Amino acid sequence: MQSLRSRAIIFLMKHRHWFSLKLKAEVIDFNSPVAEMRAKVEKSAARMAKMPEGMEAVPADMQNPTGEIIRYKDSQDDRMILYFHGGGYVMGSVKSHRGIVAKFVKGTGINALCFEYRLAPEHPFPAALNDAVAAYQWLLDQGTKPGCIVFMGDSAGAGLALAALLALKEKSLPQPAAAAVMSPWADVACTGESYKKTDPVAPKGSFSVYGTYYAGDNDKTNPLVSPVYGNPEGLPPLFLSVGEDERILDDSVRFAEKAEKAGVDATLKVGEGMVHCYPVLSPMFPEAKEAMDEICAFVKTRLGGYA
Repeated sequence: MQSLRSRAIIFLMKHRHWFSLKLKAEVIDFNSPVAEMRAKVEKSAARMAKMPEGMEAVPADMQNPTGEIIRYKDSQDDRMILYFHGGGYVMGSVKSHRGIVAKFVKGTGINALCFEYRLAPEHPFPAALNDAVAAYQWLLDQGTKPGCIVFMGDSAGAGLALAALLALKEKSLPQPAAAAVMSPWADVACTGESYKKTDPVAPKGSFSVYGTYYAGDNDKTNPLVSPVYGNPEGLPPLFLSVGEDERILDDSVRFAEKAEKAGVDATLKVGEGMVHCYPVLSPMFPEAKEAMDEICAFVKTRLGGYA
């Protein structure tokens, strides 16, 4: 049964426009100013970017893309989470997700690299995917073994992580040890029945607009744009977390089912009454904390042999 605390918090999230003295929730269309949306995300994230005690964020010695490593100070651990930040392929950054990534570093004890992939509409597909593959290649070039790396991401970043796995397969590059993704946006074409839902978190119109920006002139059903249309055979173990009450629920369900049929070790967790990327809200309510703990346990299990 869904907790009363989660019900209350999700209710406030759904009606967050009230706090801005607006009667109606935000709607995204092609006239919505991208620069303002990005600034809003960064401003909001600044309130949550405080690093836990004993942890630091240091610039990674990489170019194209750039990135930062979040780690415990003086850590010599050779394991690494490669984190793909969310934001609809249009917004979000290393800075905006620093607080989120730090939660997973704290929960796993494993360092994380978060990288700045290029954003649409200025840089449509395949810019972000190329940057993702380059970030993974940088880790390999540093001597990090594929079996010491786990992909992790949220929302569009989670979809990008799945697309990167497919791209690695196409390029005959080694797969990481596993991937743990939250609410992956795996169908930019937005064909699932769940897209008809009223999402408490994602503004109306957002997926349609952002998807058009990201795909550009490319087919939205290209598997490297929308990994739900790809062949997952040969991918590493997967953990997919998604909320029951979000528009992109079907993306996770469809990808997980397809992966299982292809012989991939895929675990799907659907949170009852939960919303988009709810694990990152830990420890605000028990369902989020439980989901966060499950994801961290999955990562530690997959990388536990490489301490």
